Amino acid sequence: MTEQGNQPEDARASAGGEHGRVTRRRVIGTPPPAEARRLLRDGGAPAQPAPPPKPRMLPADPANPERAKRAERIVATCFMISFVASIAFIASYVIFQVHSVDRVFRSNLGLGLSMTVAFLALGAGATVWVRNVMPKVEITEERKPLASPRPDREAFAEAFEEGTEASQFVKRPLIRRTLLAASTALAVAPIVLLRDLGPLPRTQLRHTAWKADSRLVVLGTNRPLKPAEFASPGGIITVIPEGTDNDLEALAKAAVLIIKFRPEELLAPTVMNWTVDGIVAYSKICTHVGCPAALYEHTTHHILCPCHQSTFDAQRGAKVLFGPAPRPLPQLPITVNADGYLVAQSDFHEPVGPTFWELG
Repeated sequence: MTEQGNQPEDARASAGGEHGRVTRRRVIGTPPPAEARRLLRDGGAPAQPAPPPKPRMLPADPANPERAKRAERIVATCFMISFVASIAFIASYVIFQVHSVDRVFRSNLGLGLSMTVAFLALGAGATVWVRNVMPKVEITEERKPLASPRPDREAFAEAFEEGTEASQFVKRPLIRRTLLAASTALAVAPIVLLRDLGPLPRTQLRHTAWKADSRLVVLGTNRPLKPAEFASPGGIITVIPEGTDNDLEALAKAAVLIIKFRPEELLAPTVMNWTVDGIVAYSKICTHVGCPAALYEHTTHHILCPCHQSTFDAQRGAKVLFGPAPRPLPQLPITVNADGYLVAQSDFHEPVGPTFWELG
């Protein structure tokens, strides 16, 4: 009893067992026993060193952690501003109703500003994130052969055949045929939506409301004209075919400028047989994008389009002098009928307006 009481506490705690053996156990916090620090283990085999870490393609952290921490706060702030602006966009859509011109203005202002701030803050945050938080590194990847090795191609072919067989696509014609039918119908279904675009123009864009014996009437008053009423050189009037004043679609293509010249002032390539006493008629629709070419300089005889500054020479068949217009303004053949009124000989001999209309 006395000797046992003199033993260390850890030895007494580990004493016992079937044969009275005493086992020593390591107390937490104490150094490991000498056996754990041997150089030779497992029957004398030398200890294997730990494998070196695999080299990384990209560094895990930026070179300047403090700078990255500051940038992180900026990025988070930008993202929160974008979040709040997006919520403001939704709120603007709900709050600002569009039942008057003033409310439409307020709605557009709220929606535009909030969406601008949302995208701007999101882009700014992403830019700061990439430039200051992500590590900067250049990666060079070696060019690899484009073609896969033959064993890989053979393995793919084998796997594809096995997959096809396992899918039962070939063995079960009922599934195959119904799948093809469903896929075809689904692919054709969107074509029906093209009907909402309206009928094809076909050749409608090649023709206007002008036809033989159509009287030229002044736009707005619908008053027919006689050459004697338009006797002052340098004058210009917008005319339309008689009876089309309420047809907006017809007016969009048929508006015409008639300009009075002295007979000797008209030069080629103006078609003289299509003029009456120095009066020449040109389409008012610019051949660039279809704006009304309604400005006229009396001193230079230039017709101007205010949209993109295309300039046409009215003295010389309305040929293009400047600007993006690709071709002259079409000339309308005009003459005088039995009553002495200005009338069209026929429709334009070429499509009016932008060149792409010729594709109609």
